[in-house]
Amino acid sequence: MVQELVIAIVAAASAGALYVSAAAKVVKQYERGVVLRLGRLRNDVRGPGFTMVIPGIDRLHKVNMQIVTMPVPAQDGITRDNVTVRVDAVIYFKVVDAANAVIQVEDYRFAVSQMAQTSLRSIIGKSDLDDLLSNREKLNQGLELMIDSPAVGWGVQIDRVEIKDVSLPETMKRSMARQAEADRERRARVINADAELQASKKLAEAAKEMSSQPAALQLRLLQTVVAVAAEKNSTLVLPFPVELLRFLERAQQPGQQTELEPQQAVRPPQRPAQAPPERPAQAQPERTGQAQAQPHPQPRSRAQKPQSGAPVPTPAVLAGTPPARSSRSKPFARH
Repeated sequence: MVQELVIAIVAAASAGALYVSAAAKVVKQYERGVVLRLGRLRNDVRGPGFTMVIPGIDRLHKVNMQIVTMPVPAQDGITRDNVTVRVDAVIYFKVVDAANAVIQVEDYRFAVSQMAQTSLRSIIGKSDLDDLLSNREKLNQGLELMIDSPAVGWGVQIDRVEIKDVSLPETMKRSMARQAEADRERRARVINADAELQASKKLAEAAKEMSSQPAALQLRLLQTVVAVAAEKNSTLVLPFPVELLRFLERAQQPGQQTELEPQQAVRPPQRPAQAPPERPAQAQPERTGQAQAQPHPQPRSRAQKPQSGAPVPTPAVLAGTPPARSSRSKPFARH
């Protein structure tokens, strides 16, 4: 009798141990337990720690509440400006309602992944290539809104969506590289032209200062000679500025004026030119047969030749005295 009682107690303890081992559950800190009793959802969501369920009647589903990082596979698409691109992204999400994540969707991870791929294709078709390359923040916000709208009913919250990489065709890469090179070259030319303008202004100011001080040209020439001689060349090219020649020419002009002044003092003053007096008209002979004899030009005598030492009268002086008439005149010849 006692032996049978001991056997019954041992059997009951074993059954109790099996029941406890089957009913005892442990929920981790980052998890939540959703209990389905006979297929119906229990209102209480089991928190972290030790919990008990009825074996064979209750079924416990553990839901991870951590933030999940899920890569979105690369998607091929055509942008609004007809450029073929390949874009991949990454999505960050977490479960905020464990009951809805179990009841409302079969596999919330797969559902979020498919929704992310579909939204990424839609974003590619609605955007331009420049937006994909430079305006990613705006595209990320639009992509997040597109995924978050259906995920709210699944008890999932989309934390962030980022476009990770945009792959372009090789031809488009070469075209963009040429565009960037042209832009860089344009900026370099503008900067060079601006530098030339500033340098020309400074050179103009320097030339103005040197023109006021001609000795500065000589000093600048000596500096050029020193700079060329520092190269230790066998041939020395010495530039000779034209301004130095002009300076020397201006320096010689006062000496020439002082030499000409005594000669100008010896020269007699010029008289104003006077018109010769009008000669009275000669009376025409009455007879038609008479002809007026033309006077022969008088040869120039030796006494009228100017001497070598005497000054030669100027044309203005000669113009002031009337021409002398010859004392000899031939009578009119009568026929």
